[in-house]
Amino acid sequence: MMTPRLNPFAAAPQLMQAVLDLEAQVKQCGLEHSLIELVKVRASQLNGCAYCIHMHTTDARAAGEREERLYLLDAWREAPLYTGRERAALGWTEALTRGAPIHARDADYAALQAEFSAEEQVKLTVLIGMINLWNRIAIGFASVPDVGR
Repeated sequence: MMTPRLNPFAAAPQLMQAVLDLEAQVKQCGLEHSLIELVKVRASQLNGCAYCIHMHTTDARAAGEREERLYLLDAWREAPLYTGRERAALGWTEALTRGAPIHARDADYAALQAEFSAEEQVKLTVLIGMINLWNRIAIGFASVPDVGR
């Protein structure tokens, strides 16, 4: 069982408030709520962040996301449940989250360009950066999901 190491909100409240403020802007940036949650779940899966996986699957379900789409998210390339736009976003999420081993390939970017305007590309990229930041905060300080306690 993990034991939380540190409460970052207590340790550095001003900096964490700035992170929360940027998160609030990302949530209201105009990207579809369902897309935002799929991206957050997928990045969190890749990073192995139990806290964020739990939070964002819960949020996605509350917003009406179908269980089967959450169950198959880890295998989205083989599952016919995702739109072209979602596939482009998930591919970009994987490219940016995995980083160095695969980089952001031209094919990933071409798929992104086909589905997202230039402004949306920036919004999606900031969203991916934000969830990766949250994952690192949660993993680094051993945040424990509130399940079964």
